[in-house]
Order: sequence, then structure tokens, then C-alpha cells
Amino acid sequence: MDLEVPDYAYMFGFLQADGHLSKGTGQKGRVTVELSARDVGILHEFQRLTPYNSNISGRTRSTNFAASHTSAIWTLCALEARTKLNELGLPYGPKSRTITPPRVPFSQRDYLRGVIDADGSVGFTAKGFPFVSLTTASAAIGAYLCFYAGRITGVERSLKRNARDGVFNILYTKEAAQKLGAHLYYPDCLSLDRKRTAAESLHTWTRPAGMRVAPDRRRWTPSEDRLLLALNNDAAAAEELGRTEKSCYVRLWRLRTVKTPLPAGA
Repeated sequence: MDLEVPDYAYMFGFLQADGHLSKGTGQKGRVTVELSARDVGILHEFQRLTPYNSNISGRTRSTNFAASHTSAIWTLCALEARTKLNELGLPYGPKSRTITPPRVPFSQRDYLRGVIDADGSVGFTAKGFPFVSLTTASAAIGAYLCFYAGRITGVERSLKRNARDGVFNILYTKEAAQKLGAHLYYPDCLSLDRKRTAAESLHTWTRPAGMRVAPDRRRWTPSEDRLLLALNNDAAAAEELGRTEKSCYVRLWRLRTVKTPLPAGA
């Protein structure tokens, strides 16, 4: 499985996010992916890409969201395949917090498209704004998306776990979503049909006349924090740093109450 090949990079990202690698007795075990039956096409693609015997089955059951839900399940049992996937970074058992981007060379945008197809969303908000989002429990995956998407869109995102369930919700909207969607979902790429269609529709949005473009948030640096603490005066710091008094006041309060870690040497 060469992760520099776009289709395999996509497949591996998808398996990390939505697959399950389990061990049985002895050398037994399996890789499984269970999706809604509407997405069975991508499982056939995985079957095509895998040079080992695998099968696709279906089942219908009741869930918390529907009285009757039909799903498709792809199953791969070959020991050699399982060993390779595990070596590349697909852990056995629970993995949502422990998965990381591959440590071997890989096709980055195809890998991230696989992760987003499995655990993300693409489309329009209730207000009609284009968006691309990812929900993940893995700090490494979240940080990598923020780093990569920042290079593509010019928009910075910070990581913070949701207080309710401990996951990261990373969201890009408007022009940033258009740029990221067009980059990840390029023509003829391997992807879920419905998400590729949604990504292709993002370009139809145009910023309404008069809608303000929010400036990029200027992040505080350790040297600015040290100067702010040394001056201990939001008005003086605002003039020295070229920031507003309000932002200096809030930052100084956060530093004093240790809601923000103190910079080294402070």
C-alpha cells in the first residue's frame, strides 16, 4: 500500500477515521468499514484497490436515528493486509484519540479527503454559507488539518476540545471553505459521490455586497506577552504593540488569572 498513490492515501485516511481493525484468536482478525448503504460505491472501490479477498455484505437494523437503517459492510481478513495497515498507523481496537497522520511519505490532500469523507462534512450552513468541517477526537489529526488547510486558505484555526464530548470541531466557511473544498475534491478524485457533489457546489456562493470580510485574528506571541506583563498597563501596551486597548486588557487579564499559560521567562 503505497500512500504516495492518491487512491491509497485516500483509502488509508478513510480507514483511520471510520474503519475498525480487530484481533481474533491466533492470527485471526479483520478490518471492517460499515457505512450507510447509499455509500456502498466507495466500499466497492476499496475492494478493487485491495489485492486480497474481501467481501461486502449488508444488514438492516434499528438505530437511535431511524427505525430501519440499511448499511453496507466491507470486510478484509488477510493477515498480510492487516499487518501492513497496522504498521502504517491503523491501531487495533479503539483508536479515535490515538490515530496520527502517516509517518511515511503520503499524498496529503488525498489522505485528508479520506479523513473528511469519513468524519467530516461538506455543504452549506443553515444561513447558506459554504463550509467544510471535521470532527475528530485525535489531536494529531486536528492539528494536521489546521496546518495543511492554513497553507491552502490562509486561515488559521486553533484546537480546543468540545467541553461536552471532548472532540475537536474544526470549521472553515465562506471563501476558506471554497478554497479548501476545491483543493481537496479535484476532478475525478476518489471520494464519496455525495460529498464530491457538495464540494463542487461550494463555488456557487458569492459574498453579498456589503458583507464585511472579518480580518484574520492576530495571534499573541510570547514576546508580546512578556512586554504586556512588564508594562502592566493595557493603554501603554496598546500603543507599544499596535493593538487595541480592549485586546490588551483581555489578554492581560487572561495572563494574570493563568487562563492563558505564561510565556517562558515571565
